[in-house]
Amino acid sequence: MVKNKITLHKFLVPGRLEAGCDEAGRGCLAGPVVAAAVVLSPDFNHPLLNDSKKLSPETRDQLRVFIEAYALDWAVAEASPEEIDDINILNATMLAMNRAINKLTLKPQHLLIDGNRFRNGSGIPHSCLVKGDARFSSIAAASVLAKTHRDEQMAALHLIYPRYGWYQNKGYPTLFHRKAIENHGISPWHRKTFRMTERQLDLW
Repeated sequence: MVKNKITLHKFLVPGRLEAGCDEAGRGCLAGPVVAAAVVLSPDFNHPLLNDSKKLSPETRDQLRVFIEAYALDWAVAEASPEEIDDINILNATMLAMNRAINKLTLKPQHLLIDGNRFRNGSGIPHSCLVKGDARFSSIAAASVLAKTHRDEQMAALHLIYPRYGWYQNKGYPTLFHRKAIENHGISPWHRKTFRMTERQLDLW
């Protein structure tokens, strides 16, 4: 088994109960934005854990099983395409993150948020950490759960709406996805406020 070249930090402050939080799907044309919150113990370790974007789908799926089995606590939540259209993607991302945090059974003392901004509705102190998913174990774990749960949902939606290729592109704006929108219009799972095609057809 190949180990990570990057050593992830277990905590921002050792001895403090921290939850890492990350999201998946902000840049997609379709589907929800999904967030996860994860609380890890000091002895939690997996040699392949890393930012989910740097991992293969097979490794992400393997890590998801491990994280869900051995994390002290974890939760996944989402904001729908309708909510994204209503309050914009940034606010919807914050909403999904807060929902995931508030679903945790074990209340953390501090939140580690991937990125440079967060609108905290949990009442728990937080720190924003740029590229945190490549620096801290709990955020990396959250990135894996958010990504795998969202990919699983998009693969299921592909069975209902196969023309968009969601089993491959997961709702991201690939050329195939944009061409399918041009040819067939949008589905109920598309984000109507997003730029769907290169010339932004009037599809609704």
